[in-house]
Amino acid sequence: MKLPLKQLLLALGAAATAYALVLLLTGDASSTTRLAALWSPTGALAAALCVLNYLLRGQRWRLWMAHYGRPLGPLQGLRLYLAGYTFTPTPGNVGEAARGLLLRQPLGAADSLAIFGAERLADLLGLLLLTLPGLWWLLQWPDLAAWQLQLGAAAVAAALLVLGLLFTFRQRLFSRLPWLHAAWHCLATRPWRWLGLTLLAWAAQGLATWLVCQALFDWPIDPWLATGFYALAMVGGALSMLPAGLGGTEALLTGLLALHGAPLATAVGITVLVRLLTLWLAVAIGVLALLYSAAFRQDISLR
Repeated sequence: MKLPLKQLLLALGAAATAYALVLLLTGDASSTTRLAALWSPTGALAAALCVLNYLLRGQRWRLWMAHYGRPLGPLQGLRLYLAGYTFTPTPGNVGEAARGLLLRQPLGAADSLAIFGAERLADLLGLLLLTLPGLWWLLQWPDLAAWQLQLGAAAVAAALLVLGLLFTFRQRLFSRLPWLHAAWHCLATRPWRWLGLTLLAWAAQGLATWLVCQALFDWPIDPWLATGFYALAMVGGALSMLPAGLGGTEALLTGLLALHGAPLATAVGITVLVRLLTLWLAVAIGVLALLYSAAFRQDISLR
């Protein structure tokens, strides 16, 4: 499989530079101090929580790879999984479907797509569950207009209706979308294990968001609410189908923090640091894992 690695790295570098510029142009505190805060013990702990997210989801990927007869050792499996984060900044994260295709002995395209579909569905379910504290807070917000409450109730009802229709007509969908049927089989494999890994993984990044708010920006917010806001922003960004939710995720997280009372500059600064930790850290680790796996371990092929 031949990949435009040079062009991809240039695009990732340009996007990361744009994020750094946004950080420099926002906020009332020194941008250098803010970036340096990431090297503090609190910043290191927030980064460690984000890495924990990747490791837990990597364990979930190993579970589904074994389901397709490709058991991988813990270290090798996690390294190969991390390499896939190189392709996260693609619409709907669809580039991550290349994980199985990059292997020296590649997984079939249908099986790789099935695992990717299972990953996205599991992440969506886990994030939806973690949005509940944020949704509850929004419903309690005193300035929320009646029409907004009705709109929210209608959206929830519509989502439940769509889920009900999908479940009712799942066999017809499976016949037309074989990868969805295969993804369903992945999700049927030890469901409580992958659900637990998924919830723990995304809760870890929610706690990282809280640490950024509380410790790095001195903005008080409850951990459960910071997690709910982060999950809401991630779901909204995913629904936008933009590469890695860029734009949508940032706008939603900034808006929710501002709604909670954070000054706009603080909300923007928190959002930028959160995305540096939860997105660009993963991409950077992914690039290193990809290059190391291809050049030294030679269990990934870029041709």
